[in-house]
Amino acid sequence: MKIALFGNPNTGKSSVFNLLTGLRQQIGNFAGVTVEKREGFLTLGDKKYSIIDFPGAYSLYPRSKDEKIVYDLLKNKNQELYPDAALFIVDAANLERNLLFFTQLYDLNIPLILVLNMWDLTAKRGIEINIKKLEEAFPGVQIVTSNARLRMGKERIIQAIQTLNLTARKSFFLEDYQVAEINDQEKQITETNLRYEKIKKLIEVVEKVKETKTDTFSRKIDRIIVHPIWGYAIFICILLTIFQFIFSFASIPMELIDGIFTDFAAYTSQILPAGVFNNLICHGIIPGIGGIVVFIPQIALLFFFIAILEETGYLARVVFIMDRLMRPFGLNGKSVVPLMSSVACAIPAVMATRTISNWKERMITIFVAPFMSCSARIPVYTLLISLVIPKIYYFGFINLQGIVLFSLYSLGLIAVLAVSFIMKFIVKSEEKGFLLLELPSYKNPRWPNIGISILEKIKLFIFDAGKVILAISIILWALASYGPNNSMDEALEKTKKQKRFTSLRKVDKDRELASSKLEASYIGRMGKFIEPAIEPLGYDWKIGISLITSFAAREVFVGSLATIYAVQDDGVTKTRLIQRLKRDKNAKGKKTYTLASGVSLMIFYVFAMQCMSTVAVVKRETNSWKWPLIQLIVMGVMAYFSAFLAFQLLK
Repeated sequence: MKIALFGNPNTGKSSVFNLLTGLRQQIGNFAGVTVEKREGFLTLGDKKYSIIDFPGAYSLYPRSKDEKIVYDLLKNKNQELYPDAALFIVDAANLERNLLFFTQLYDLNIPLILVLNMWDLTAKRGIEINIKKLEEAFPGVQIVTSNARLRMGKERIIQAIQTLNLTARKSFFLEDYQVAEINDQEKQITETNLRYEKIKKLIEVVEKVKETKTDTFSRKIDRIIVHPIWGYAIFICILLTIFQFIFSFASIPMELIDGIFTDFAAYTSQILPAGVFNNLICHGIIPGIGGIVVFIPQIALLFFFIAILEETGYLARVVFIMDRLMRPFGLNGKSVVPLMSSVACAIPAVMATRTISNWKERMITIFVAPFMSCSARIPVYTLLISLVIPKIYYFGFINLQGIVLFSLYSLGLIAVLAVSFIMKFIVKSEEKGFLLLELPSYKNPRWPNIGISILEKIKLFIFDAGKVILAISIILWALASYGPNNSMDEALEKTKKQKRFTSLRKVDKDRELASSKLEASYIGRMGKFIEPAIEPLGYDWKIGISLITSFAAREVFVGSLATIYAVQDDGVTKTRLIQRLKRDKNAKGKKTYTLASGVSLMIFYVFAMQCMSTVAVVKRETNSWKWPLIQLIVMGVMAYFSAFLAFQLLK
C-alpha cells in the first residue's frame, strides 16, 4: 500500500518520515528529473506500507520544480506513484496557511490522515485547537497530534493508518473537483481566494488564541540574526568556525583512513603472489576504494553542521540575508552554503545544492562550485608557492607567500561570480527567479534526525559516485602499469646501463626504475604526446603526466612529481623534493620551474576540473553527462588560456 507524505515546507514532514521508517529508507530521483525521492517502509503485522516523502508544497498549483512533481502526480491517477492514501503534515501553530493545500487534496477524494505536528508550539503560543470541530468540518478524515522531532505521536499515527477510512466522501469546496491546468492562472487565483475565505471562517470556529505574543523569542533573536550588518558578521563567524572544525578534525580521520588503506595495500601485496592480479588489487582497486572512503569524514562533518543549522532554523535566515547579494549574479541565497562548503570539498558542496528549488539557479551553482579552491588544492599550492615565490615579509609580518595563497582563493571566488553572471544569460528557464521563504521558529536540534541525514549523504556518495570513481581509478592504474610492446622493459634496461645508476642507493634505484617505466607506459606516452600542447604554458612531459594523473584527485600532482623525480616518499622532507625541482632542467637546458611556469601552474589548478570525484557527483546530481562534460570543457579552456597568459606575461 502506497502512502504519500504531503505538506507545506517546514512543517516537520521529514521528521514524521524518519519517525515512521527509521533507517528503512531508499533514496533516488523521481523518474526523468533530478528532484530527490525518499521512500521508506513500515511493516505493521502482516501488512507492509510504502511511505513516499514528496517535496513540500504550499498549493497543488506549482510555482517550483519540487511543487510540479506533486502536481504531475496528482493530476493523473494512472501514475505509478499515485498514492492509495496520504498523510498530510501541518504546522499546528500555523493552521490557516497549511489548510489550503490540504483542502485541495481533500477534494481529490484521496483517503487522508491529518497530522497536527509541532503540537507543543500551539500551547507555547497560546493557541487552542478544537479537534472535534475540525473533524466535523472534514468528514472521513482522522486527525492526530504529534511532535515528530521529539518522537511523540508515532503510535497515534500508526493506529490511524491501521484504521484508515478508504471510502468516498463529500468534497470540501467543489462537488466535481477538477485540477486546473498549469497555465490556467485565472482559475487558480479565483479558487485559491474562495478557499481561503472558507478556511478563515473555519479557523474562527476551531481555533482560539488566548494571548498574542507579538514579540516571540524567535523574533527577538532575528533582530540581530537578520540585521543588515550584524547578520552578515555573525554568518561569517559561524562559517569560519565550521570550516576550522572541518579542516582541523576531518584531517585526523582522513589521514587514519589513508594510512589504513596504504598499509592494507602493502600487506596484500606481500601475501598475494606477484603478478598482474597483485598489481590490480594493490595499486588499482584498494587505492580506488580508499579514494572513495577518504572523503567520508569531510562529507560527514559538513552535513553534520548543515543539519544542525537547518534543524535549529538558522539556515533559513542565512538564505534570507544572502539572497539580495547573490541574485545579480544569477544565484540566490540558497547558493551560499554549497559555495562556502566547496572550500572544504566540492563533492558535498554539489550535493548540498539540493536545497535550491529553482532549476536554473541550482544548475549555475553546481557549475561554478568547483571554482572555489578546495582542500585538495592546498598541497599543490603549497609546493608551488614554496618552489617559486620567495620568502619576503612586508612590514615585518605580512608574508608574500601568504598573500599569493590568499590571491589564489580570491581568484577562484572571482571566477565563481564572473561565470555565474555569464550563465545567467545563457541558461534558459521558464521558472521565475523568486525566493519564497518561511522563517521557522528556533528549535533545539534532534540528534537522531541529524544522524539519519548524515548516513543518507554518505550512502549516496559511496554507492553512486563511488562506482564511477573506482572505475576511473582502475583505468588510471592500467594506463600507468602497461606500455606498448616491450617499451617498458627496454626503458628499464636503458636506465640500468646509465653510469650514474650504479652509484645510487637501492631505494633510489627502485625509484629511478619506476620513473623510467612510468615514462614508457601508456600514460607516460600520453605525457610526451601532449607536451607540444602544454609547452606554451611552460610545462614539460613530466608535468604533463602529473596533470593527467591528478585528474583522479588534485593532490595526486605532488605524489606524481615525487615518483617521476625519483624522490623517496618515506622519511624524505618536502625540501629535498623542492631542491630537485629547483635544479631540474627541460630539454632545452633551461630551468623547468621558474616564476612564470610556477604561477602558470597555480592558476591552472585554480580553474581546472582536476577531480573525477566531482565529475561523478555532478553527473549524478544533474542526471546527465551533459553538464559535467560542459563543465570539464569550460573549466579546461579557462585553465589553459589563463595559464598561457600568465606564463607569456611573466617569462
